[in-house]
Amino acid sequence: MGYLNKLVDLIAVLRSENGCPWDREQTHMTLRPNMVEEAYEAIDAINANDMEHLKEELGDVLLQVILHSQIASEEKVFDIEDVAKGLHDKIIHRHPHVFGNQKVNTPEEALKSWDAIKKEEKKHRKSAMDGVSKAQSALMSAQKISKKAVKCGFEWPNKQSLIDCIQSEFKEFEEAVIENDKTHMEDEMGDILFAVVNLARWHKIDAEQALINANNKFMQRFRKMEELATKPLEEYTFEEYDRLWKSAKKEISNLSDKY
Repeated sequence: MGYLNKLVDLIAVLRSENGCPWDREQTHMTLRPNMVEEAYEAIDAINANDMEHLKEELGDVLLQVILHSQIASEEKVFDIEDVAKGLHDKIIHRHPHVFGNQKVNTPEEALKSWDAIKKEEKKHRKSAMDGVSKAQSALMSAQKISKKAVKCGFEWPNKQSLIDCIQSEFKEFEEAVIENDKTHMEDEMGDILFAVVNLARWHKIDAEQALINANNKFMQRFRKMEELATKPLEEYTFEEYDRLWKSAKKEISNLSDKY
């Protein structure tokens, strides 16, 4: 028996009457945060190119899949075999260029074929906007919404028109600020962010990953500022803060150049 089967049996024991009290009381809803957390931790390992960590985190993601499947099995809804079969059949069906007679020559053609087959499978969807997850981050949702619209031909004629749109949204935000209308400001800020996500998509940039990188870069520089500070940061003036920030940025850049 392979370890995958052993793992499935192990989780069944944990969920049994003689198993673990914590595992027994879990439901799909109580485990929901864990699924998101484990997926993000796996992404952290990928970003760090840490294969040992990735192996561990993929195990944690797999644990969530098996736990949910076990709960569903107890409820007589489906089990892990049903999950595996569904995935197996879907992969074969969406790859006729591998398992059938269809011919494709490029990754783009393969993706186009995948999308066409997926659309045929999802005939119950009435709108191109159906299928956008309500649980993922707003930034990821914006990317998916934008891509779905583009597949229907709803695209900017050129990059400059998109940049003009972003600048227009900034002006509308400034007007809302002058009005001191918080609701209007929030609305216009949303338009700015959505337009910027479109600009990222136009250049084939993953906006979510770009923001993750920016967050990490800011935290790294801020920690360096804390190291370089000669007094509590709260006592710094804006000018002192600016000099400290530039010093931190330079030190990190010099450190990176050494490796």
